[in-house]
Amino acid sequence: MHGANSTSLTPRYFILNGIPGLEASHIWISLPFCFMYIIALVGNCGLIYLIIHEEALHRPMYYFLALLSLTDVSGCTSFVPNMLGIFWFSLKEIDFDACLVQMFFIHMLTGMESGVLMLMALDRYVAICYPLRYSTILTNTTITKVRLATFSRSVLVMIPFTFLIKRLPFCRGNLIHHTYCDHMSVAKLSCGNIKINAIYGLIAAILIGGFDMFWISMSYTMIIRAVVNLSSADARHKAFSTCTSHICAIVIIYVPAFFNFFTHRFGGRTIPHHVHIFIANLYLLLPPTLNPIVYGVKTKQIREGVIKLFFREKDILSMR
Repeated sequence: MHGANSTSLTPRYFILNGIPGLEASHIWISLPFCFMYIIALVGNCGLIYLIIHEEALHRPMYYFLALLSLTDVSGCTSFVPNMLGIFWFSLKEIDFDACLVQMFFIHMLTGMESGVLMLMALDRYVAICYPLRYSTILTNTTITKVRLATFSRSVLVMIPFTFLIKRLPFCRGNLIHHTYCDHMSVAKLSCGNIKINAIYGLIAAILIGGFDMFWISMSYTMIIRAVVNLSSADARHKAFSTCTSHICAIVIIYVPAFFNFFTHRFGGRTIPHHVHIFIANLYLLLPPTLNPIVYGVKTKQIREGVIKLFFREKDILSMR
């Protein structure tokens, strides 16, 4: 096998083929992905900077938003530069261990993103159902603990993926028809039994995605009950409007995720392979691109913070 160690059947490197069948269009395909990545970088880094420097945003809701932005920008950075290298310079080779590292970070950060959305839903639940106890329930210590717990869960659930890949013998070549190292795309190159890989992939999806969706659903069920019981229509509108940005983020993240999940498992023969890869890339890149825009447009405090920061910087420049 090209690039393989003949004694262990472990390849020294893999070759990422980009989007098979559309190699001639790679340059044109790369342009929207590059544009989305730039928006994601600028938007999320700007949001983190704003939350750090604007005192009015030093609240649990915005701390979780900053964590979501950090997770998003880290997630897209773990694969987009490598993908653009494939499209622009045909840099298709990736070391075996580097492939495992990329695979781990992509899956871990995806799990982290889902966990942060769950924490944001719980934050809205506490804010609306227990407004007088909000500051005593969500203290800085509590926020730090739940963030560490979410991070630890993602790491612990995703680490087995690397060991499940390392145990496999690879004798079906080292060409991956993808733009990044995805767990099942790599596993399918093995001539060994990958049933445990597929089963554990489903278990990981349930442990993270299923668990988070359950608590998000429970939180919003309680929120809706609390909002409906408010006497004033204006109070109901005001209470629910604080959730609109988060609901948009849930739709942006979970709809592509479920679409990607189901097309891979049930649309393998009817959906062309290049469509699968497009969906897989959009699933990772669309949320980091749209989340800062959604929160910037929907959240009054962030809009005011941007305006205040802009004029502050303008005043500083005019004084020089």
